Amino acid sequence: MLVVLVLIAFAGLGYRLVDLQVLRHDELSIKAQENAQMEFPLEPRRGDILDAKGNLLATSVMVKTVCADPTLIGNRQGDIARALAPLLQLNESELVEKLTLRTYLNERGETATHKYVKLKEKVSVDNWQKIEMAMTNLSFGLDEKKLSRAEKTFYQTLRHKAIFAEDGQLRAYPNQTLAAHVLGYVGAEDRITNGVKRIEIVGKDGIEHTFDSRLRGVRGWRVTEKDGKQREMVSRREQDVEARDGMNVVLTIDSVIQHIVETALAEAMEKHSPLSISGIVVRPRTGEILALVTLPNYDPNNPGSATADARRNRVIADVAEPGSTFKIVVVSGALNDRTVSLADTFDCEHGHFWYAGRNLHDHQSYGVLSVEGIITKSSNIGAAKVGIKMGENRLYEYIRDFGFGARTGIPLQGEVSGIFHPLKSWSKVSIAQIPMGQGIAVTRLQMTMAMCAIANNGWLMRPMLVDRLEDSEHRVVAKYTPQRVRQVISDSADKLMVKALKTVVSPEGTAAKAALEHYTVAGKTGTAQKAEHGVYVPGKYFSSFIGFFPADDPELCIAVSMDEPKEGHYGGDTAAPAFKQIAERAANYLNIRPEDGVQTVPETAAAQEDERVVRTAAARSQ
Repeated sequence: MLVVLVLIAFAGLGYRLVDLQVLRHDELSIKAQENAQMEFPLEPRRGDILDAKGNLLATSVMVKTVCADPTLIGNRQGDIARALAPLLQLNESELVEKLTLRTYLNERGETATHKYVKLKEKVSVDNWQKIEMAMTNLSFGLDEKKLSRAEKTFYQTLRHKAIFAEDGQLRAYPNQTLAAHVLGYVGAEDRITNGVKRIEIVGKDGIEHTFDSRLRGVRGWRVTEKDGKQREMVSRREQDVEARDGMNVVLTIDSVIQHIVETALAEAMEKHSPLSISGIVVRPRTGEILALVTLPNYDPNNPGSATADARRNRVIADVAEPGSTFKIVVVSGALNDRTVSLADTFDCEHGHFWYAGRNLHDHQSYGVLSVEGIITKSSNIGAAKVGIKMGENRLYEYIRDFGFGARTGIPLQGEVSGIFHPLKSWSKVSIAQIPMGQGIAVTRLQMTMAMCAIANNGWLMRPMLVDRLEDSEHRVVAKYTPQRVRQVISDSADKLMVKALKTVVSPEGTAAKAALEHYTVAGKTGTAQKAEHGVYVPGKYFSSFIGFFPADDPELCIAVSMDEPKEGHYGGDTAAPAFKQIAERAANYLNIRPEDGVQTVPETAAAQEDERVVRTAAARSQ
């Protein structure tokens, strides 16, 4: 009987061994691995966004998310809440509620307890250290020397493991609203990686969105083993892959010039009360954008507090009829084809011209004007007659070659291509209306780049907003270079066009208020009556001025546009003075050599203040 019992026992043990080692091998292997193995991600730091001079425009601040495991707290919620509520800036009763153990039904219908509660996000590293110290020194009013071993273990675990933190980062924009529509903003998204749900910072707009994959970096990971007390066994690490921080994006934007433009446009907005106002500063030879502004603005540190309208980048997302600024297209094209010369004359019909059943108007009564005079006085009828002489086929080709009807390729989300109907859809009057800037809708950036082509010997450039990508050690990873799109007009025709555009800023022209003391300016005004539901609305205008200087060797092209200005509506009266203010301060800051032979221009107090404001904000962020 004893032998039989022993055999039965060994048979039972054998079955158990087969059950564990064979039948349930896969299931138990997984459980053993879960109990012994630790796997956790190593988060990369999101890269910075810098201006052309290296000033911080966007950066990441390391923060903590403070969490709790209620299963390790027992009935000591009140003690912990009293110690931590001031540090977490939470109500004490609210904190007690979060620390209280709660149960729920899991996917299998079993009762389970919550082991993870998020107490506070975006806690600074310094504040987390204070929380750790408060937990370590937490007193429960007990003589712990007299406690049992199990009770001592409980309090030790409570102090060191019940409250823990997860690493995170907070995106910060030290200059608040400066260049907000260029930078964009970020948001948090839930993403599942290897079956684990994680919260990631994701670019939502602007450069943050376009270069999100480069800024985000690459997550690392660590696979290791732990002992029975849940401590890592460093010698048993199987994988240890460091996170690779995100790249830094260095823009062509100059923070000082950006500040100059934003300040000037804010003053113009207060004076003329438009629905919106925009400004762009570009280097014509390279297409580098030094400033891109649209107001109303918003703070990317708190984008949710702004309306969707304020967050929209009107420079690339809104379209409008360009008005008289579009005359540069038809006149430069006609000069290039030698259809006209600057000295050729056209009868401007004293302000009224019937064509294809439409009565075309000028803002003043003009008789016979030369082609140069048509630009100087901004005659609609003169431009229409140049377009008619040129022919619709050639006009269509020049409009397309100047980049209208297509996106410019700026690396920002939301750019539209404008409204440019195919030639077969033109009406009989289109050939007369389009040369004066009606019947076509363009973005403010498209119109600016077209003027830059005139300033660049007829070469259309792709707008350049990013100069290079750097790693975390500021080593250049990728360098972007200026890109020519095409030569729209010849160098000889371009010089004639510049000659005509210089007269616009003369006392006889429409933009005398844009003239500069030390530089010759070439440019064009635009005053387009706004249309709603296909009908032009009296009293509503889109006003603009786009110019460049020094006219014969341009350093900067500056565009200012206003949507429905209330005090005055002509581009020469509203946008031109803002152009002058921006141009003078930008020339001082960049030390652009005057044309009168003076070697340097002393920095004005305003220019010095512009630079001081930006430098101070950058230093604060560092």
